[in-house]
Amino acid sequence: MAGRDLGMRDIAGEGVLIAAGGRSILLQIANPAIGHGVAHHSDFASRPLDRLRGTLTYVYAVVFGTPAEAASASRRVNRAHGPVVGEAADGAPAYSAFTPELQLWVAATLYDSAITMRELVFGPLEHDVADALYLDYAVLGTALQVPAGLWPADRAAFAVYFRDRLAELRTDATTRAVARQLLHPQTGPVWLRLLMPLGRLLTVGLLPPHVRDLFDLDWSPRLQRRFDRVIAFTAVVYPLLPRRLRHWPKNHYLRAVRQSIEPAVV
Repeated sequence: MAGRDLGMRDIAGEGVLIAAGGRSILLQIANPAIGHGVAHHSDFASRPLDRLRGTLTYVYAVVFGTPAEAASASRRVNRAHGPVVGEAADGAPAYSAFTPELQLWVAATLYDSAITMRELVFGPLEHDVADALYLDYAVLGTALQVPAGLWPADRAAFAVYFRDRLAELRTDATTRAVARQLLHPQTGPVWLRLLMPLGRLLTVGLLPPHVRDLFDLDWSPRLQRRFDRVIAFTAVVYPLLPRRLRHWPKNHYLRAVRQSIEPAVV
């Protein structure tokens, strides 16, 4: 398929983008408001796959599902966000997962991580394709709490926004503990723990260097070389796989949405 013919439905369905999921989560929790909200959500660390599963279900339903499926996925995310509220030192509410600016940051990390991973594996997108894809990704935010006008107008505006938000990221003992629990899960299926060394390598390698430092994550020339080899291998092998295999995760999560969709509200 020619680059200019690619659309969001072609790109967002690639299973390899899941490899950047950990990057998205760490960028999100490095925002102090989100990080502390997550830390106070008791099931998060003990159920390490839930946030990734919920994110994938939401993305696939919004991009590939029917309006009813997208609405159902959005309602489920909203319900999951209900308990994610932090408090200021005086006990007054300080932030909520429903804050549009926080939802914008979540959507921005999903977009930036997906594009980062996609271009590492398939190469840079043509400018017109990248511009159209960027505008399409706004739907991930607007389907929840982000007003359409809050999504940066174009890729240049997004680059400025993302650079400025990266500079504002902070961690503390609480959010670093959440990151450790995510990268070194003590619960979950055996296959998850077996895959975590590779997952950690990809997650840490994909992060901006200063964000690694914020989380006190080890990195070295040896780890960089290992990361580069994994990416190079993936870039050779993954595009050769049949599309039905590359898009299997998307199809799997869409089937789950369709099997459990809530009745329409009338």
